[in-house]
Amino acid sequence: MAEQEDLHDEPQETREAPVRKRPRPGERRLQILQTLANMLEQPGGERITTAALAARIGVSEAALYRHFASKAQMFEGLIDFVEQSCMGLIRQVTDREPAGPNQALRIVSLILQFAEKNPGMCRVMTGDALIHEHERLQQRVNLLMDKIEAQLRQSLRGVMEGSTTPTVDVQVAASVMQAFLTGRLQRHVRSGFARKPTEYLQESLARLV
Repeated sequence: MAEQEDLHDEPQETREAPVRKRPRPGERRLQILQTLANMLEQPGGERITTAALAARIGVSEAALYRHFASKAQMFEGLIDFVEQSCMGLIRQVTDREPAGPNQALRIVSLILQFAEKNPGMCRVMTGDALIHEHERLQQRVNLLMDKIEAQLRQSLRGVMEGSTTPTVDVQVAASVMQAFLTGRLQRHVRSGFARKPTEYLQESLARLV
């Protein structure tokens, strides 16, 4: 037994120190964005500082600024992710389903599901995470929401043939759907993520048709 222990217990000076791997190009940048998104998932959290973000990652603030010129640029990275995700979901729907109310409702449904799975991103979409940040960030989010509403109008266009005011009807229907989408996102954030965006979703969407 003693001989077996001797085989495993190497002298201290012969043990190699663990090698700390350097992040690959782009890995640290992604880690910063993922950590920021995770910190935004804390309901009712205070404004996130670069000091707190750096401490959570275990690096210096200077290390953050080697990858991002400012905190606003970090939030822009999150907005990019939200926009790419939402536009990707929209393309999935428009590629598979014909234009009409069902297509529009499917878009609303998938975006709400995305927000529920990514509460930190939901705070970005509502602007809650952007309070006291650079105003251009809120402008970018507003532009994204306008794009979503424009797609809803596009999905509904051509299905109001029996109406005497089809253009107005399409705009009103898309506006109501967008208001429902925005309201569900805001309620999710205000409730500390307790009220899910998809709560009674199909029943609610049926009322919008």
